[in-house]
Amino acid sequence: MKLIVAIVQDQDSQKLLNALTDDQFRVTKLASTGGFLKSGNTTIMVGTEDHKVDRVLEIIKENCQKRDQLIAPISPMGGNADSYIPQPVEVEVGGANIFVVPVESFGSFKR
Repeated sequence: MKLIVAIVQDQDSQKLLNALTDDQFRVTKLASTGGFLKSGNTTIMVGTEDHKVDRVLEIIKENCQKRDQLIAPISPMGGNADSYIPQPVEVEVGGANIFVVPVESFGSFKR
């Protein structure tokens, strides 16, 4: 059993969730925030059998696109001058950051 944790841009999350559930995967969606751009992300968790991991990764790849984003200048006022960006910079964002973690055991608790 594996736990797949995928951190994706908010604008890709609904399409990805729909594709995963259409393929009968159970998913959990968490709101998260990226450290670099300080913008909204979605963290998606999928628990699945080992032999289905490749299919989940394929669905993620099909539904999460990379794109370019312009970052506005950042002032060093009140911050570290090392992070000063004097003019707009274009950075690549999107796609997905994926972690596949082995699961020793799992269960659910119901009353």
